[in-house]
Amino acid sequence: MAHGGEAVGRADGKAIFVDGALPGEEVEVEILEDHGSWARAALMTVVEPSSDRVEPRCGHFGRCGGCQWQFAPRETQAIWKRDVVAGQLQHLGKIADPDVRSTVTPGPAFGYRNRMDFRVAEGKPALYRRRTRELEVLNECPLLPESLRGMLDEAGDLSPLRRITLRVGSNTGDRLAIVSGRVPDTAGGWSFPVCAVRRGRPEPIHGDPVFSEKVGDTTFRVTASAFFQNNTAGAESLVDLVGEALNVTETDVLLDAYAGGGLFALTVGRNARRVVAVESAGMAADDLAYNSKAAGVEVEGFSTPVESGIGGAVWSVAVCDPPRTGLGVEGVAAITTATPRAIAYVACDPASLARDAHLLGEAGYDLDYAVPVDMFPQTFHIETVARFQLR
Repeated sequence: MAHGGEAVGRADGKAIFVDGALPGEEVEVEILEDHGSWARAALMTVVEPSSDRVEPRCGHFGRCGGCQWQFAPRETQAIWKRDVVAGQLQHLGKIADPDVRSTVTPGPAFGYRNRMDFRVAEGKPALYRRRTRELEVLNECPLLPESLRGMLDEAGDLSPLRRITLRVGSNTGDRLAIVSGRVPDTAGGWSFPVCAVRRGRPEPIHGDPVFSEKVGDTTFRVTASAFFQNNTAGAESLVDLVGEALNVTETDVLLDAYAGGGLFALTVGRNARRVVAVESAGMAADDLAYNSKAAGVEVEGFSTPVESGIGGAVWSVAVCDPPRTGLGVEGVAAITTATPRAIAYVACDPASLARDAHLLGEAGYDLDYAVPVDMFPQTFHIETVARFQLR
């Protein structure tokens, strides 16, 4: 299985990428794109199915782009994800034999999302179809927990909205809807707060444009569309893994780069002498300040891009949770400038992690181990916690 969710087969020496196939299957395909040494193909017939193949739960599977792997058990998906991380670290990271542990599988395989972003079509929630910009109007989505399904049921006809984002605190029950487009007349009667976001700031429509979520003993305020991990059980696993990777003591100063609302700063950082946190997004930076005060953790905050550098601060350990594009040259330089003894890298893209692992190696940091985390079952998306130590 390749990074990106397609199975890779071979015909006449050519690598063929096939969406919807499983490793070990014999399939008939139609070539869509021929690039010489490789091609992309459409699955036409499964001649000999894999023993791992199962019936997808969702009636939209195969058309909707939200899921790619409902045809395989979660245990099989976890093996694929571990292999993808290892392969990317070898190929792009130039690490001959990376220590990649078994994939951690927190929470349920379905109904795990605490946030869903929908387009609206025909007054109903919709997602993009696979590999197109056309919309698939949804009658069901098994990734939704009961709380988010209940919000959709209560809202009913979503016309004339263009987009709606539903958020819930899995451990608190708090709910929030963020809308774009003309607001339905009925929205004022919805039993959950509703807001819009314009120019990066929340505009309440009714109720307070925030909700709360709890991870461990720490409660986090999340404002409107500010970032928070979309799987709360997964967020709890990330905190545990980062804590294990850094082993923060009362003599340490922890850097939390791309800190968001303080997930790591206010959990792993509780054991540190001091916490330095960097977050450039306005709503998340405001949440970080609010949450650190509420948690009683003193945080030195920087509302600036990590890549611009963290002037004047020093730290002995670091955690970074960069966007999908990764750290890059400037981000690696910023994180390593204080020569921390260890870095916990939380990655949402294995290829970016691998490229940054190579850059970190050039900066004097070796990959100790990596742990894939299956925060997005039924999809090819992989979260990874990797520990790097100073050479």
